[in-house]
Amino acid sequence: MSSPAPAPAPTNPEQPSRESSGMDGYFKISERGSTVSREIRGGLATFFAMAYIIVLNPIILGSAKDMYGHQLDGGQLVTATVLTAAFSTLLMGVIGNVPIALAAGLGVNTVVALQLAPRMSWPDAMGMVVLAGFVVMLLVATGLRERVMNAVPLGLRKGIAIGIGLFILLIGLVDSGFVSRIPDAAHTTVPLQLGLNGHLDGWPVLIFVIGVLLTLALMIRKVPGAILISIIAMTVVAVAVQLITRMPAEAWGLTVPEWPGNPVAAPDFGLVGQVSLFGGFGKVGVLTGVLFVFTVLLSCFFDAMGTILGVGDEAKLIDRDGNFPGINKVLLIDGLAVASGGATSSSATTCFVESTAGVGEGARTGLANVVTGALFAVALFLTPLATMVPSQAATPALVAVGFLITAGSVRDIDWSDFTIAVPAFLAMVMMPFTYSITNGIGIGFVSFCALRLATGRGRGVPVAMYVVAAVFVFYYAMPALGLT
Repeated sequence: MSSPAPAPAPTNPEQPSRESSGMDGYFKISERGSTVSREIRGGLATFFAMAYIIVLNPIILGSAKDMYGHQLDGGQLVTATVLTAAFSTLLMGVIGNVPIALAAGLGVNTVVALQLAPRMSWPDAMGMVVLAGFVVMLLVATGLRERVMNAVPLGLRKGIAIGIGLFILLIGLVDSGFVSRIPDAAHTTVPLQLGLNGHLDGWPVLIFVIGVLLTLALMIRKVPGAILISIIAMTVVAVAVQLITRMPAEAWGLTVPEWPGNPVAAPDFGLVGQVSLFGGFGKVGVLTGVLFVFTVLLSCFFDAMGTILGVGDEAKLIDRDGNFPGINKVLLIDGLAVASGGATSSSATTCFVESTAGVGEGARTGLANVVTGALFAVALFLTPLATMVPSQAATPALVAVGFLITAGSVRDIDWSDFTIAVPAFLAMVMMPFTYSITNGIGIGFVSFCALRLATGRGRGVPVAMYVVAAVFVFYYAMPALGLT
């Protein structure tokens, strides 16, 4: 007689299934003290904290013209931005297993739009972004990325970051119409003025002002997704204003806020693959081209490194010795993201500090990135909604991001050491004053090396700093030498 079948073991609703155990093991969810629900909440929080880039990146790139007067299509830019963010964020989650989402980098896209594109074609400019991504991956593969990072003094790195923040702020003020360029016909040495005629006037500027106040108020109150909430709210207001007043399109600038006939549409991949890797060098010359690639590289380089370490520390992924286990894998994916951004014409893609929103919700693993990346993929089909957002509703985000970058970096500069403080100061002010991130970096590097030599401290400067400074000196001397 066979023995009776054993009674089934009691089930525990909290006990993970085999499938969830496999996922738990792959992403190390329990090992890192997290849960699936926390990871999902974290992924949602990160997406809503950084989704503003879907609107902002197309506005920044779409407002610029290349040397032939060509502008990129807004709908295609939305597709390219979302596609690259989805791909790189998913890759970082599945391969890197960290809750660090990626998208088109603010600061880098202004370099592409305002420095590269006006000197060459759009495919040429994006080709230089791809080359910068390849260089990042090469530096990671050879172990040089950390060495190069350490060659630049912390204070100068922070000065460069502040300069980019101020530059982003100025872009927001100009694109919104809050300040405008005084025409050369005015014969004045003052380059900018308030509004269009020296004073603020009109609904679009008022929407921008309210948007800035709303964004900052939400941020101060630590409301999750503050930037996105502000963009949506001010877009609704702008649509209502346009519906009532029927202002001419010129009053809004780039985008007229009107509800699309169909908010859902198939993505337009027309910009994907429109890249010329070396065409830009034929337009600007080898040295200038190398400096352009270097500028894109540097903008991505330090921003990504700081974000990775900052988010990693917040997520408790850094060990007692201050090391980030598996950081080379994360850095390699970051380099691939830079190159993929150029390949899709969405500009360099980099790690977003807004990932801390997800970490604050409990995210500790790459599963949160899978959620964020999936939401970006869904957004591929909502292009009409993104392209209805006017600059006046989106550019308050630039003011907020500019402030955050500046506030987060200024305290880390040693203002008592003038050999650091002066180059950092020159780097930060020359970027907005010359409308060029390249100039700010170059003047910062050159002045640092010169002041260290002048004060007898030149031996402590890494050789790499002297090499880069010498390249910039030659770059600035090229017109006098008749080489441009």
